[in-house]
Amino acid sequence: MNAQYDEATRTAQDYYNSDDADNFYSMIWGGEDIHVGLYDDGTPIAEASRRTVQRMAETLGNLDADKRVLDIGGGYAGAARHLARAYGCRVVSLNLSERENERARRMNGEQGLDRLIEVTDGSFEDIPYPDESFDVAWSEDAMLHSGDRRRVWQEVHRVLKPGGDFIFTDPMQVEGVPKEVLQPILDRIHLDSLGSYAFYRRTAAELGFEEIRTIDYSEQLPRHYGRVREELLARADEVAGRISQDYVDHMLKGLGHWVDGGNAGHLNWGIMHFRKA
Repeated sequence: MNAQYDEATRTAQDYYNSDDADNFYSMIWGGEDIHVGLYDDGTPIAEASRRTVQRMAETLGNLDADKRVLDIGGGYAGAARHLARAYGCRVVSLNLSERENERARRMNGEQGLDRLIEVTDGSFEDIPYPDESFDVAWSEDAMLHSGDRRRVWQEVHRVLKPGGDFIFTDPMQVEGVPKEVLQPILDRIHLDSLGSYAFYRRTAAELGFEEIRTIDYSEQLPRHYGRVREELLARADEVAGRISQDYVDHMLKGLGHWVDGGNAGHLNWGIMHFRKA
């Protein structure tokens, strides 16, 4: 196993399994979807995050009950529940945090969707499913946590059927931005780099994916992290005792770095849609 991605996987797993992270994402981020949202003025975080799921599904345009979808880095399986409920898809939510997965299974059952959704403990660097098992691979703001993003793409390519779709979002760096400019963000996520539009396009072409569409929403990234920061500050009394002050302080600082990087034009974010030949 590649030591770099093994370390990154363990770091992400430990983080998302912690009480502080689970309480933060369930209380502040909305508890269903824990990724960047699409905002108008005053849009609540949970609603904005759900808009991203809806926009991605609309971008695919071919979802129905015959499709089997793999969500890599599925978090609380919010996207899986939307796809199962809205389209009747069978969805696998693959996620490395056992803590999040327990919550996801409980929510699936409470919403009567557990018959369509399988929640699997695992990493997207080694997807535990056979070749050509899925019609669609889906991911929202998860690949940034990988220490070997090319391996993630190789695994996605392996488990997709010919003609299958890969659609995702990911916080990315602008190509050519000096590393020292991004260092505060990289230190926060314990990695040496972020992906980029150019990197994902090169990787896709090398593996035999066709780019179908890219929709740039880079302006939404600092808006989202700024909105989360505002919410955390506004609800300081509520989270006291549920989320440690050390975690809150580090989160506020980290969110500020994302906002600053986005507003400075150093970061990209959007929906990318590729198809396996």
